[in-house]
Amino acid sequence: MKTNRRNWMRGALGLSLAPAGQLLAVPERYQRAGGKLSVGLAAYSFRNHFRYMRGKENSRFDEAKPEMTMPSFIEYCAKNGAAGAELTSYFFPPDVTAADMAECRKVAHVNGVVVSGTAVGNNFSYPKDAPERAEQMAYVREWIDHAAIMGAPHIRVFAGKHPKGVSAEDAERNAVEALEEAGDYAASKGIFLGIENHDSITTADRLLRIVKAVKNPFVGVNLDSGNFKADDVYAEMEASAPYAVNVQLKTEIKVGDGKEPADQERVISILKDTGYAGYVILEYEETKDPYEHVPPLLDQLNELCAN
Repeated sequence: MKTNRRNWMRGALGLSLAPAGQLLAVPERYQRAGGKLSVGLAAYSFRNHFRYMRGKENSRFDEAKPEMTMPSFIEYCAKNGAAGAELTSYFFPPDVTAADMAECRKVAHVNGVVVSGTAVGNNFSYPKDAPERAEQMAYVREWIDHAAIMGAPHIRVFAGKHPKGVSAEDAERNAVEALEEAGDYAASKGIFLGIENHDSITTADRLLRIVKAVKNPFVGVNLDSGNFKADDVYAEMEASAPYAVNVQLKTEIKVGDGKEPADQERVISILKDTGYAGYVILEYEETKDPYEHVPPLLDQLNELCAN
Protein backbone atom coordinates (compact mmCIF):
# COMPACT_ATOMS: atom_id res chain seq x y z
CA MET A 1 0.00 0.00 0.00
CA LYS A 2 1.31 3.41 -0.92
CA THR A 3 2.03 5.59 2.10
CA ASN A 4 0.86 9.16 1.73
CA ARG A 5 1.96 12.11 3.81
CA ARG A 6 -1.12 12.06 6.02
CA ASN A 7 -0.48 8.43 6.97
CA TRP A 8 3.12 8.93 8.00
CA MET A 9 2.32 12.16 9.83
CA ARG A 10 -0.34 10.23 11.77
CA GLY A 11 2.32 7.66 12.62
CA ALA A 12 4.77 10.38 13.65
CA LEU A 13 2.37 11.45 16.36
CA GLY A 14 2.63 8.00 17.91
CA LEU A 15 6.21 6.99 17.23
CA SER A 16 6.26 4.21 19.78
CA LEU A 17 3.36 2.46 18.01
CA ALA A 18 4.89 2.35 14.54
CA PRO A 19 7.71 0.09 13.34
CA ALA A 20 10.89 1.97 12.50
CA GLY A 21 10.79 0.63 8.95
CA GLN A 22 7.50 2.43 8.32
CA LEU A 23 8.71 5.73 9.73
CA LEU A 24 12.04 5.73 7.94
CA ALA A 25 10.76 5.02 4.47
CA VAL A 26 12.83 6.12 1.48
CA PRO A 27 11.68 9.72 0.89
CA GLU A 28 9.89 10.53 -2.31
CA ARG A 29 8.34 13.84 -3.28
CA TYR A 30 5.93 14.87 -0.55
CA GLN A 31 2.29 14.12 -1.26
CA ARG A 32 0.38 17.25 -0.32
CA ALA A 33 -3.31 18.05 -0.03
CA GLY A 34 -3.71 21.51 -1.51
CA GLY A 35 -0.91 23.96 -2.12
CA LYS A 36 -1.29 26.87 0.26
CA LEU A 37 1.72 29.18 0.43
CA SER A 38 2.23 31.23 3.60
CA VAL A 39 4.64 34.16 3.74
CA GLY A 40 7.18 34.43 6.53
CA LEU A 41 10.25 36.46 7.42
CA ALA A 42 13.67 35.33 8.63
CA ALA A 43 15.29 37.11 11.54
CA TYR A 44 18.50 37.00 9.48
CA SER A 45 17.01 39.85 7.44
CA PHE A 46 17.71 42.13 10.43
CA ARG A 47 21.15 40.68 11.22
CA ASN A 48 22.71 44.11 11.95
CA HIS A 49 19.96 45.04 14.39
CA PHE A 50 20.36 42.25 16.93
CA ARG A 51 22.84 42.85 19.74
CA TYR A 52 24.16 39.29 19.65
CA MET A 53 25.54 37.13 16.84
CA ARG A 54 26.48 33.48 17.34
CA GLY A 55 26.88 33.83 21.10
CA LYS A 56 28.94 37.04 21.02
CA GLU A 57 28.43 40.78 20.79
CA ASN A 58 27.41 41.57 17.21
CA SER A 59 30.21 43.66 15.70
CA ARG A 60 27.80 44.95 13.04
CA PHE A 61 25.10 46.02 15.47
CA ASP A 62 23.63 49.31 14.26
CA GLU A 63 23.36 51.63 17.26
CA ALA A 64 21.49 54.17 15.11
CA LYS A 65 18.46 51.89 14.79
CA PRO A 66 16.21 50.36 17.45
CA GLU A 67 17.60 47.13 18.88
CA MET A 68 15.77 44.06 17.60
CA THR A 69 15.10 41.22 20.04
CA MET A 70 13.38 37.97 19.14
CA PRO A 71 10.08 39.01 20.77
CA SER A 72 10.20 42.40 19.01
CA PHE A 73 11.04 40.66 15.73
CA ILE A 74 7.95 38.49 16.11
CA GLU A 75 5.88 41.62 16.73
CA TYR A 76 7.46 43.19 13.63
CA CYS A 77 6.30 40.18 11.61
CA ALA A 78 2.76 40.63 12.95
CA LYS A 79 2.70 44.33 12.05
CA ASN A 80 4.04 43.82 8.54
CA GLY A 81 2.00 40.94 7.20
CA ALA A 82 4.34 38.00 7.81
CA ALA A 83 2.33 34.98 8.92
CA GLY A 84 5.48 33.13 9.97
CA ALA A 85 8.60 34.14 11.87
CA GLU A 86 11.84 32.21 11.32
CA LEU A 87 13.86 32.74 14.50
CA THR A 88 17.45 32.34 13.34
CA SER A 89 19.46 30.81 16.19
CA TYR A 90 22.43 33.15 15.69
CA PHE A 91 20.68 36.14 17.24
CA PHE A 92 19.52 34.76 20.55
CA PRO A 93 21.49 35.92 23.63
CA PRO A 94 24.39 33.61 24.54
CA ASP A 95 22.71 32.68 27.83
CA VAL A 96 19.36 31.86 26.22
CA THR A 97 17.07 29.74 28.39
CA ALA A 98 14.02 27.55 27.98
CA ALA A 99 12.01 30.43 29.46
CA ASP A 100 13.22 32.67 26.61
CA MET A 101 12.03 30.09 24.09
CA ALA A 102 8.67 29.84 25.81
CA GLU A 103 8.36 33.63 25.73
CA CYS A 104 8.86 33.59 21.95
CA ARG A 105 6.11 31.02 21.63
CA LYS A 106 3.78 33.14 23.79
CA VAL A 107 4.47 36.38 21.89
CA ALA A 108 3.94 34.62 18.57
CA HIS A 109 0.67 33.04 19.62
CA VAL A 110 -0.94 36.16 21.09
CA ASN A 111 0.06 38.12 17.97
CA GLY A 112 -1.33 35.55 15.54
CA VAL A 113 2.09 34.64 14.14
CA VAL A 114 3.48 31.14 13.74
CA VAL A 115 7.08 30.36 14.67
CA SER A 116 7.71 28.68 11.33
CA GLY A 117 11.18 27.46 12.22
CA THR A 118 14.70 28.30 13.23
CA ALA A 119 18.10 27.92 11.55
CA VAL A 120 21.50 26.73 12.75
CA GLY A 121 24.99 27.12 11.33
CA ASN A 122 26.25 23.55 11.71
CA ASN A 123 28.79 21.50 9.76
CA PHE A 124 27.97 17.81 9.29
CA SER A 125 30.93 17.01 7.01
CA TYR A 126 33.33 15.91 9.75
CA PRO A 127 34.27 12.21 10.06
CA LYS A 128 32.30 10.21 12.60
CA ASP A 129 35.26 9.84 14.97
CA ALA A 130 36.25 13.53 14.86
CA PRO A 131 35.67 15.56 18.05
CA GLU A 132 34.15 18.32 15.92
CA ARG A 133 31.46 15.92 14.79
CA ALA A 134 30.37 15.22 18.34
CA GLU A 135 30.24 18.97 19.01
CA GLN A 136 28.10 19.57 15.93
CA MET A 137 25.70 16.79 16.85
CA ALA A 138 25.27 18.19 20.36
CA TYR A 139 24.72 21.67 18.93
CA VAL A 140 21.97 20.55 16.57
CA ARG A 141 20.36 18.34 19.21
CA GLU A 142 20.23 21.33 21.58
CA TRP A 143 18.41 23.40 18.96
CA ILE A 144 15.98 20.59 18.26
CA ASP A 145 15.08 20.81 21.94
CA HIS A 146 14.79 24.61 21.68
CA ALA A 147 12.60 24.29 18.58
CA ALA A 148 10.28 21.93 20.45
CA ILE A 149 9.78 24.50 23.21
CA MET A 150 9.14 27.31 20.70
CA GLY A 151 6.72 25.18 18.70
CA ALA A 152 8.94 25.53 15.63
CA PRO A 153 8.33 22.59 13.25
CA HIS A 154 11.44 23.12 11.11
CA ILE A 155 15.18 23.70 11.48
CA ARG A 156 17.41 24.73 8.60
CA VAL A 157 20.67 22.75 8.67
CA PHE A 158 23.81 22.60 6.55
CA ALA A 159 25.96 19.78 5.24
CA GLY A 160 28.81 22.24 5.78
CA LYS A 161 32.14 23.00 4.22
CA HIS A 162 34.54 20.13 3.59
CA PRO A 163 37.09 19.88 6.41
CA LYS A 164 40.76 19.88 5.43
CA GLY A 165 41.83 16.46 4.23
CA VAL A 166 38.28 15.19 3.70
CA SER A 167 37.30 14.40 0.12
CA ALA A 168 34.01 15.56 -1.38
CA GLU A 169 32.74 11.96 -1.45
CA ASP A 170 33.68 11.34 2.20
CA ALA A 171 32.19 14.67 3.28
CA GLU A 172 28.93 13.78 1.59
CA ARG A 173 28.84 10.36 3.28
CA ASN A 174 29.63 12.02 6.63
CA ALA A 175 26.76 14.46 6.11
CA VAL A 176 24.34 11.64 5.34
CA GLU A 177 25.35 9.73 8.48
CA ALA A 178 25.06 12.83 10.67
CA LEU A 179 21.69 13.74 9.17
CA GLU A 180 20.43 10.22 9.82
CA GLU A 181 21.34 10.49 13.48
CA ALA A 182 20.04 14.04 13.92
CA GLY A 183 16.95 13.22 11.86
CA ASP A 184 16.01 10.34 14.13
CA TYR A 185 16.12 12.64 17.15
CA ALA A 186 14.25 15.42 15.34
CA ALA A 187 11.54 12.98 14.24
CA SER A 188 11.03 11.90 17.84
CA LYS A 189 10.11 15.53 18.58
CA GLY A 190 7.98 15.94 15.44
CA ILE A 191 10.46 18.41 13.93
CA PHE A 192 11.72 18.57 10.36
CA LEU A 193 15.34 19.17 9.39
CA GLY A 194 15.69 20.95 6.07
CA ILE A 195 19.12 20.67 4.48
CA GLU A 196 19.94 23.79 2.49
CA ASN A 197 21.66 24.14 -0.86
CA HIS A 198 24.60 25.92 0.76
CA ASP A 199 28.40 25.66 0.98
CA SER A 200 29.34 22.49 -0.93
CA ILE A 201 25.77 21.94 -2.17
CA THR A 202 25.15 24.17 -5.17
CA THR A 203 23.01 21.90 -7.40
CA ALA A 204 19.74 20.05 -7.01
CA ASP A 205 21.46 16.80 -7.98
CA ARG A 206 23.78 16.84 -4.97
CA LEU A 207 21.09 18.18 -2.66
CA LEU A 208 18.59 15.47 -3.51
CA ARG A 209 21.21 12.74 -3.48
CA ILE A 210 21.92 13.52 0.17
CA VAL A 211 18.27 13.89 1.18
CA LYS A 212 17.23 10.63 -0.46
CA ALA A 213 20.17 8.78 1.07
CA VAL A 214 19.06 9.73 4.58
CA LYS A 215 15.79 7.77 4.22
CA ASN A 216 13.85 9.80 6.76
CA PRO A 217 10.71 11.77 5.84
CA PHE A 218 11.53 14.27 8.58
CA VAL A 219 14.69 15.23 6.66
CA GLY A 220 13.86 17.23 3.57
CA VAL A 221 15.07 20.19 1.54
CA ASN A 222 15.35 23.76 2.74
CA LEU A 223 15.18 25.36 -0.69
CA ASP A 224 17.17 28.61 -0.81
CA SER A 225 16.36 30.42 -4.05
CA GLY A 226 19.58 32.44 -3.95
CA ASN A 227 22.18 29.71 -3.46
CA PHE A 228 22.07 27.54 -6.57
CA LYS A 229 24.97 27.82 -9.00
CA ALA A 230 23.98 26.49 -12.41
CA ASP A 231 23.23 27.51 -15.97
CA ASP A 232 19.53 27.56 -15.08
CA VAL A 233 18.92 28.12 -11.37
CA TYR A 234 15.15 28.08 -11.91
CA ALA A 235 15.40 24.51 -13.17
CA GLU A 236 17.33 23.64 -9.99
CA MET A 237 14.50 25.11 -7.91
CA GLU A 238 11.92 23.16 -9.90
CA ALA A 239 13.76 19.89 -9.28
CA SER A 240 14.13 20.56 -5.55
CA ALA A 241 10.70 21.98 -4.67
CA PRO A 242 8.82 18.64 -4.48
CA TYR A 243 11.17 17.59 -1.65
CA ALA A 244 11.10 20.93 0.18
CA VAL A 245 9.90 21.30 3.75
CA ASN A 246 10.72 25.01 3.79
CA VAL A 247 11.60 27.70 1.25
CA GLN A 248 13.83 30.70 1.85
CA LEU A 249 13.39 33.39 -0.75
CA LYS A 250 16.19 35.80 -1.68
CA THR A 251 15.85 38.94 -3.76
CA GLU A 252 18.76 37.89 -5.99
CA ILE A 253 19.96 34.76 -7.76
CA LYS A 254 23.52 33.75 -8.63
CA VAL A 255 24.50 34.08 -12.27
CA GLY A 256 28.08 33.17 -13.15
CA ASP A 257 30.33 35.04 -10.71
CA GLY A 258 27.71 37.67 -10.01
CA LYS A 259 24.09 38.16 -9.07
CA GLU A 260 20.96 39.51 -10.68
CA PRO A 261 17.46 40.29 -9.39
CA ALA A 262 15.32 37.20 -8.91
CA ASP A 263 12.12 36.83 -10.88
CA GLN A 264 9.90 36.35 -7.83
CA GLU A 265 6.77 35.74 -9.87
CA ARG A 266 8.57 32.91 -11.66
CA VAL A 267 9.83 31.44 -8.39
CA ILE A 268 6.36 31.43 -6.84
CA SER A 269 4.94 29.90 -10.02
CA ILE A 270 7.49 27.09 -9.78
CA LEU A 271 6.47 26.42 -6.18
CA LYS A 272 2.79 26.33 -7.11
CA ASP A 273 3.30 24.21 -10.24
CA THR A 274 5.37 21.62 -8.36
CA GLY A 275 2.73 21.37 -5.61
CA TYR A 276 4.77 22.91 -2.79
CA ALA A 277 2.74 23.83 0.28
CA GLY A 278 4.10 25.61 3.32
CA TYR A 279 6.13 28.64 4.25
CA VAL A 280 7.92 30.93 1.84
CA ILE A 281 10.37 32.80 4.07
CA LEU A 282 11.82 36.11 2.93
CA GLU A 283 15.50 36.18 3.88
CA TYR A 284 16.67 39.66 2.97
CA GLU A 285 20.43 39.60 2.36
CA GLU A 286 20.98 42.92 0.62
CA THR A 287 22.93 45.66 2.43
CA LYS A 288 20.10 48.20 2.16
CA ASP A 289 18.05 49.14 5.23
CA PRO A 290 15.66 46.24 5.94
CA TYR A 291 13.29 48.54 7.83
CA GLU A 292 12.71 50.35 4.54
CA HIS A 293 12.91 47.50 2.03
CA VAL A 294 11.39 44.48 3.77
CA PRO A 295 7.77 45.72 4.12
CA PRO A 296 7.16 46.23 0.35
CA LEU A 297 8.79 42.86 -0.36
CA LEU A 298 6.41 41.18 2.09
CA ASP A 299 3.50 42.93 0.39
CA GLN A 300 4.69 41.64 -2.99
CA LEU A 301 5.06 38.07 -1.71
CA ASN A 302 1.68 38.09 -0.04
CA GLU A 303 0.10 39.13 -3.31
CA LEU A 304 1.98 36.53 -5.35
CA CYS A 305 1.29 33.72 -2.91
CA ALA A 306 -2.39 34.56 -2.65
CA ASN A 307 -3.05 34.41 -6.40
